[in-house]
Amino acid sequence: MEVLLREAVVKLGNRGDVVKVAPGYARNFLLPKKLAVAVTEGNKKQLEIEKRNYEKRLLETKSVAEEAKAKLDEVELQVEKRASENDQLFGSVTVHEVARMLNDKGFEVERRDIELPHIKELGEYTAKVRLHSEVTAEIKITVVPVA
Repeated sequence: MEVLLREAVVKLGNRGDVVKVAPGYARNFLLPKKLAVAVTEGNKKQLEIEKRNYEKRLLETKSVAEEAKAKLDEVELQVEKRASENDQLFGSVTVHEVARMLNDKGFEVERRDIELPHIKELGEYTAKVRLHSEVTAEIKITVVPVA
């Protein structure tokens, strides 16, 4: 089934793209969440108008995102976790924790925008924060044992 994306969908396409998906995926996920619409001439014209307006807003938000990226690239988070003698963590560092720490530092970041490596040991890691479709910041996370 071909659908017209109204929003960017990870691993599928960007706003305005016509993509072929399984009928069940379209019926049960994309269409009910209004992420996509069926392909018709009327829908294509309407989405083209929306896309032009969206691109204007996108340029405005991109400059704001680049300013935030400059600030976020300097951020270093230190996470204290209980660990075994061979540096294995009891648990792991989660996206929720990183989002909370960034929000405490004054950055408005949603957890779904954070791409975190699997952290199960003490050490230094790099996480990516998606601020905009074209702007991604990297933050350093240092995991240390609880004193």
